Amino acid sequence: MDEKGVIMIAVHPAAARGATRLPWLDSRHSFSFGDYRDPARMQFGPLRVINDDRIAGGGGFRPHSHADMEIVTFMISGALAHEDSTGGRETIGPEEVQRMSAGTGITHSEFNADPDVEAHLLQIWLLPETMGLTPGYEQKLFPRAGRRNRLCALASGRGAAGAVRIYQDVDIHATVLEGDGTVSHPLDLGRRAWVQVASGAVTLNGLLLGEGDGAAVTDETEVILGAAPGGEVLLFDLP
Repeated sequence: MDEKGVIMIAVHPAAARGATRLPWLDSRHSFSFGDYRDPARMQFGPLRVINDDRIAGGGGFRPHSHADMEIVTFMISGALAHEDSTGGRETIGPEEVQRMSAGTGITHSEFNADPDVEAHLLQIWLLPETMGLTPGYEQKLFPRAGRRNRLCALASGRGAAGAVRIYQDVDIHATVLEGDGTVSHPLDLGRRAWVQVASGAVTLNGLLLGEGDGAAVTDETEVILGAAPGGEVLLFDLP
């Protein structure tokens, strides 16, 4: 909170997330999704969805359609078999990121690629800058070692080197904090950030965050993440 009483960092505890539970799915929603509706948690800038999905072996989402959405899948563990109406057939494995631009419309399915091992992932939806894009798909490996105590750009609409492309003015970074690891990320004037803890526990500008916690960062000039004792974190740089 600043000297005027404005909250700069608003923590969204893991326990306060919405939930969808099916025999094959345990999903936690940081923002309103499906049957979970909270007018105070509709989106944060163009960030519309963060679903923390655990999919049992053999389970998955049957073919369904999307339009005008940038969908990013970040695999934490396990693997996901993907098929879509553009002809794409891929398996998204550990340490991989997939970007699917739904654009004018795309139908896809996602199933746990291993019948015996749970798949754990974050599925992220971003509103695109432009409606009616041609549907597209991109997938890339980001080795965990390359994210150890450093920020790595996973997806970018701002030209970050090595990242998958998204059609929105957003950068998504990831880090794996260990030991006494600390990373920092400057925020340009008028920019804001969302921090999502995928696993473990970290500090955000001195605040302790645990697994599944999220935090909205506004009116700050820098995001500083530290191991507490450590974990995997996504950082969204947003307009």
